[in-house]
Order: sequence, then C-alpha cells, then structure tokens
Amino acid sequence: MTVRISMEGQGAEEELRSLRTWLLETPEIRRHAKISWETPTPEPGRMSGGAAEILQLITDNVWQATTFALAYVSWRGTRRNTPRVTIEHNGNTLVVEGHDEESVRRIARALTRE
Repeated sequence: MTVRISMEGQGAEEELRSLRTWLLETPEIRRHAKISWETPTPEPGRMSGGAAEILQLITDNVWQATTFALAYVSWRGTRRNTPRVTIEHNGNTLVVEGHDEESVRRIARALTRE
C-alpha cells in the first residue's frame, strides 16, 4: 500500500516536514511503514524548486490505514494553522481539513478502498 501526502498553502513545506517527524515518532508506523520524500515531476512550463513536496508511506499492511489516520489526526490537533492536506492512495484522492473522528473514518475508508 502506497500513500502520498501533499500540502498546499502558507507553511506547507514546514508542516509536511512536521508530519513526517510525527509519523517517524509513532512506533507502529515507524515499524511497519517506509517513509520517504517524493519530488513530483514539474508541470510543463514550470521549474522545479527541488523541494520535497510529497511525503510517501509504503506498507504491506492495510490495517495500517487506521493507524496512519489516527496518527495524522493526532498531529493535526497539535497544529495551529495547517495547510490543506491531500492524501492519495490507489487512484483515490482525499482532501482533509479537520481533525475529528469523522476525519479518521474518511481517511481510513479512502485508504482501504480498492
């Protein structure tokens, strides 16, 4: 299972790095997922700044979807202002702006969809 996370808006790069650190400090995720940066291919006519703009998690366990969702929502609850977050998995895209129980369910559903 591959999950790609990107953020848009003011402070997006800093917040994405903060999320990465949070995930690496979550024992279940650190043990069962490979976390890496992916630099997207620039769109035609745009130059790449070379910044890592997408956080990628790779795991072979579908149950990790709920673990990730809970870790994400916990992290989000610690943030004062968070850019818009886009989570992609298996061709599905989910934009998340909240950090409540419904957000956990939406993320878990999106990550377990075939």
